[in-house]
Amino acid sequence: MPTATATPKAMIHQRYGAKAVYRVDEVREAVDGVCPGLALPQSTRCVYRCQLDIPGVLSVSTPGTFARKKDAEQAAAQIAIEKLGIQPTSNIPNTPEEAWKELIRRISRFFTEENFPTSYHPLVGHLSVTLRRTGDLLGKLPISAIVACDVKVHILCKIIDPKAEFDPLLVLSMIYNAAKQSLGVSVSSRNLWIQSQRPYSPEAVDLALQRWSGISDPIRVEAVLIPCVMEDEPKMVSLNISENEHYMGDIASKLSATDSSHVLVSRTVDKASPEMRFYFPAPDVQFVSDLSKQLVDDRGDRNMNCVINKRASYISGQTIYGDAVLANVGYTRRDTELQTDHVNLCTYYRILLRKLPDGIYKISKDSILVAELPCVYTRTSWKGPSPRDLLCSFCRLQRLSEPHFAANGVSASCNVLVGSEEMGSPKATAGNQCANDGRIAKENPDMFKCSVKIYSKKRELLLEYSTDYSWSKETDAIQNSALKVLIWFNRYFKQLNTPVEKFYLPKSTDGFTIYPNIFLQEFAMCLSVYGKTSGGDSRTCNAVGYFSMDTSYQQLESSAFLTDIDGQDSGVFPSHGSLACISYSVHLFMKDSRTRYLLEVNNEFEFEIGAGAVRNQLESCATQLSVNQSACFVDQLSDRDLSLAAAGELLLI
Repeated sequence: MPTATATPKAMIHQRYGAKAVYRVDEVREAVDGVCPGLALPQSTRCVYRCQLDIPGVLSVSTPGTFARKKDAEQAAAQIAIEKLGIQPTSNIPNTPEEAWKELIRRISRFFTEENFPTSYHPLVGHLSVTLRRTGDLLGKLPISAIVACDVKVHILCKIIDPKAEFDPLLVLSMIYNAAKQSLGVSVSSRNLWIQSQRPYSPEAVDLALQRWSGISDPIRVEAVLIPCVMEDEPKMVSLNISENEHYMGDIASKLSATDSSHVLVSRTVDKASPEMRFYFPAPDVQFVSDLSKQLVDDRGDRNMNCVINKRASYISGQTIYGDAVLANVGYTRRDTELQTDHVNLCTYYRILLRKLPDGIYKISKDSILVAELPCVYTRTSWKGPSPRDLLCSFCRLQRLSEPHFAANGVSASCNVLVGSEEMGSPKATAGNQCANDGRIAKENPDMFKCSVKIYSKKRELLLEYSTDYSWSKETDAIQNSALKVLIWFNRYFKQLNTPVEKFYLPKSTDGFTIYPNIFLQEFAMCLSVYGKTSGGDSRTCNAVGYFSMDTSYQQLESSAFLTDIDGQDSGVFPSHGSLACISYSVHLFMKDSRTRYLLEVNNEFEFEIGAGAVRNQLESCATQLSVNQSACFVDQLSDRDLSLAAAGELLLI
């Protein structure tokens, strides 16, 4: 009888026992199907989200909600398993020594088991290309192909040395030295090739070549080259993959590497594109057999800082050396053909945008140039991911620990505030509150406050927020506090030109406490990417520098904001707090030309008036419009990153 697969929660219990604490929060959410515009009570249902805390290890939360409590708990446990790299098997080593022995055995199995070429392991896809070759490269694989294909190798390397999670060069060093001790495996003393010491059986080779089909026609794949020098801008490159040629060969030529064995591979960059990775040349260092030495002295601090690619390292969360190619190409278990997809500058800038505090919100609204992170949370009018989910995603993308939310009940009094669905923001007069005190005390005997703590990857506190405001519902307290923290981070990213000593106050009057040493340490790479020194330790938040649109149109010279309203006036204008729905398009006018390019279009965009959810110019324009009216205005464009993230392929109008 087959053994039942352990559930994620059971796997966490096996590893951590009672240390793992699950907290399930009940949330009321609107049910789809309510007719818009009708003054009917909104139908809601009860759903759950879960936070899993393992003290001293990690804290994770489910990004979404679930209909059942146990589903929320299992989802939280699964997230923890993925973050910790726990495998559903019982043979995961517990010590670095055991992991080293297992790494040697695993690499040996790749090249000594006669049946391995008949498996569906993605490494066989790479191997099948080399088996079609002739000459000296027949059967030789780049060691980095193992890095790209085998998750367990990564796990073993992290057990041997936790630094391997962030350093692909260290992973390559471990595999190289393990391969030298593996029976039946041969590695080059001059290059980074790996191969079996004896040939595979003809039957296994024939089956591998039949199953993993080769390339019949050349394939052209678009990719992005990110230069190591910050002053050089990213640019498009084309990869040309030919029959019987390994795809990393053309990448090597783009990087001016010796051959494909000298190309290193990062972990995947985007979960939605499982084969999107950075490819970069291996630095000219000598690997050593003694693991206690790891790599040669000065692995990165003194001799190699000059070649670290800060932009690629910031995106991947790993140390990337030299120029890097961002490409979406590789083999998977789901298919026996080489998987490819184009990567363009829009892809690159959207990846950068997602790492900003308001980036995921903009992308979720399909409105990169117009939408802004709202300054208030109103449950009935909020569209898109909740503030709590946005903050959790931001922390994950910045390689921080999951944010810690602590919602506490407080006694109701005439000083507390009603829920955000009633007020829209935490402001109310004492007289109004005291007049309703009896109703609140009867229906909501308790109010809620929520504090938020942000920790580094090492669980070091870098920011905490507490508030005197209270809400009638726990979920409102959590969402409003999460939004406050998001707004703080957003303000920080937009004010990097503020001198550090003025920005970091030990105690802030707005409820924030910052721990500058830890904060600067965690965001050092971020500052190196977005910061541009302009004297006096001031920094400008832009990855490629400011871009100001210039035009020869006379009206732009006289005014940066013009409104031209057309259409019949119905006499009904949107008021503060109302929900407006518009369609819009954004065009780029080029210098000294009447040519325009379509950057962004949205045929159904909803936002709350007065919530700061759109650009100020657009909201000012929208409040002057009525139903079926249209208007246009012209404004200067200062952020080229956003424009490139929105544009994709510019459409000439």
